[in-house]
Amino acid sequence: MAIKKFEHVGVMVKDLETSLEFYQNILGLDLLDQFNASPEVVLAFLGDKNSGQVYIELVSGRTDDSADDGKVNHIAFTVDNIDEEVDRLRSLNVAFFQDEILEIKGKSRYIFFKGPDGEKLELFEPAKK
Repeated sequence: MAIKKFEHVGVMVKDLETSLEFYQNILGLDLLDQFNASPEVVLAFLGDKNSGQVYIELVSGRTDDSADDGKVNHIAFTVDNIDEEVDRLRSLNVAFFQDEILEIKGKSRYIFFKGPDGEKLELFEPAKK
């Protein structure tokens, strides 16, 4: 099996600061990373600082394929080798949202593809240590 583990759920949020306060102060999650993915979009990753496991990605701002605020935008899965997994999925005629594998801060790599009902799924390859 190519999928190694559940990675995170991405949720569209209306107000990033309000959402960060809720997930940190009410649910007790740790803010692991936050940065601008583009001039319009800010990402915040929350989870467990001791293990480094990301549980939720808050997506603030508008993208072409944004879901409504408060809705799940995507489900992500960790893979060891994203290039091999993309090739495998393409050989099975799986549809992708984009042609190229993208990078976060030049380290981690990801790509979005479609499930059987058009749901947005993500393959995520963590940065090599």
